[in-house]
Amino acid sequence: MPSRSYLFYGLNVARMLSIVALLLAFSSSIVVMVSDIRAVNKFQHTPSSDDKSCGYIESSTVPDQPAGVFWAVLNRLFITFQLVFLLLSEISWPIAFFDRFFPVLGSEFGLGALGVFQTLIGATILSHHVEGFTLVSAFFLFSVGCLNITLGLVFREHAKSKRSIRAAKEDDAGALPMHTGYIGSPTFRTSLFGGKSAGASKPNGFGFGAQGEKQAGLKGFMISPPTESASRYSSRPVSASSLLSRVEPEATEPENNKAKPMFRSSPIAI
Repeated sequence: MPSRSYLFYGLNVARMLSIVALLLAFSSSIVVMVSDIRAVNKFQHTPSSDDKSCGYIESSTVPDQPAGVFWAVLNRLFITFQLVFLLLSEISWPIAFFDRFFPVLGSEFGLGALGVFQTLIGATILSHHVEGFTLVSAFFLFSVGCLNITLGLVFREHAKSKRSIRAAKEDDAGALPMHTGYIGSPTFRTSLFGGKSAGASKPNGFGFGAQGEKQAGLKGFMISPPTESASRYSSRPVSASSLLSRVEPEATEPENNKAKPMFRSSPIAI
């Protein structure tokens, strides 16, 4: 494969890691929110001792202060919303929305802004005491954010275009390995109608007229005319015997007059 293909696959591997990190962080945020609500309910029913040196409700990330539960839950909701927003930008849907209303995550910008958002969210989660699954997810998200920042600094605004599958399909060089043996391929058109190669900017073909048919015949391709067929609304054929049966009998006259035979016009004799 050419070097461009390795670049395409490498950027898409980083994209998949970013999507996985966002999904894990989203799941861990839901888990932490549920755990905090359970800890708050337990604290309200069975308050702990007078020792409040830690400043947090036991087994939670909720501060033991006025409206601490509200701000803790609101913080988790903000984090969840941001993760969903970043996840949609990574799958490029709807890309028109991001290009118009949030261009730093659109197709015209690189991966640097995405990496900054990921590192900020990861640092926010890690700034509280978390354990297990949430801790690993936050570390993973922070690491992927640093990777995206690096890729954004290296490739700048061309990072998303280089990893785009649609752009790779539309490109003549083709970063993706594609089969070229079908009729619509440039190889077939070049061999049939002549002209430059598939990578040429201005092909010189013969078209589908008389010149194209002539060149196809010289190259061994037979173009047969379409099979003739009768119209579906044409009248039914009439046999000769049926025509003769419809002819009126001969008008007889005396032989001495030698009159010629008289016939009456048939309704179908047109």
